[in-house]
Amino acid sequence: MKEKLLVIVGPTAVGKTKTGIELAKEFKGEVISGDSMQIYKGMDIGTAKVTYDEMEGVPHHLIDIKEPTESFSVAEFQSLTKPLICQINERRHLPIIVGGTGLYIQAVTHDYQFADAPSDEEYRLQLEAEVEEHGVEFIHQKLKTIDRESYERIHPNNYRRVIRALEIYHSTNKTMTQYIEEQHKDSPYDLLIIGLVMERELLYERINKRVDLMVENGLIEEAQRLYGQGVRHCQSVQAIGYKEIYDYIEGRLTKEDAIELLKRNSRRYAKRQFTWFRNKMDVEWFNMDDDFNKKIAEIKKNVAGKLL
Repeated sequence: MKEKLLVIVGPTAVGKTKTGIELAKEFKGEVISGDSMQIYKGMDIGTAKVTYDEMEGVPHHLIDIKEPTESFSVAEFQSLTKPLICQINERRHLPIIVGGTGLYIQAVTHDYQFADAPSDEEYRLQLEAEVEEHGVEFIHQKLKTIDRESYERIHPNNYRRVIRALEIYHSTNKTMTQYIEEQHKDSPYDLLIIGLVMERELLYERINKRVDLMVENGLIEEAQRLYGQGVRHCQSVQAIGYKEIYDYIEGRLTKEDAIELLKRNSRRYAKRQFTWFRNKMDVEWFNMDDDFNKKIAEIKKNVAGKLL
């Protein structure tokens, strides 16, 4: 018998968090955050992290497990999530991954193997020498020319991950993402992926309002605190929501321009998320334009019929 796994995906601000909690309450579920940023302690407003009250008693996992100065990778997410799915099933509860970081989720749902990627020790040593001589930014720029997706995902300070991505491309002539996805594995789980979507203008309006609410709730003060604690040049603060405010803190943007840039970057990110999930995962989509409670009832019926 395969272990059960429910996944809820979709673009930012579409309502994934609330949907996950409603389904968890209905089906004795436990939520596993599938967001690569909510793992960081003290980064609450900019990541739209679920609050204790919003959880409504539903257990949540993989939130606040890393310091903002630490790096995090898709392989690490996979290694943490797989045992959680097993433990939650053993409790006869339903594991529900909720999030928008597509490659992280897909690495779990289809059990991608990272350690099996080819290596080239001579080339790796050459790259390490280049880091020593020219700095980490030098090899990070190399990655930009061949694998834009990994370049955007991996912070230059995490130079071992940068080197690994370059090494895979050197050995296979495929980007890290291509190499992983071409494994074409069936899922090891009894899997259902629910996708939430919304009419574009309505979604963009929600994103803009969310950003305004973040600012009202203290996003700039949160970023200033992190900056004052020396959290700079780290993977965590390269995320949308922090890098724009850091540009304001460091005087490159006005406050108003930083907020507008944050809204624009969030809208573009939402578009990329939807495209990714639509093209790369087998998702059952639900349009959330309608009455939320009515739509949740429809999703609950779908989950009960297909997974339970």
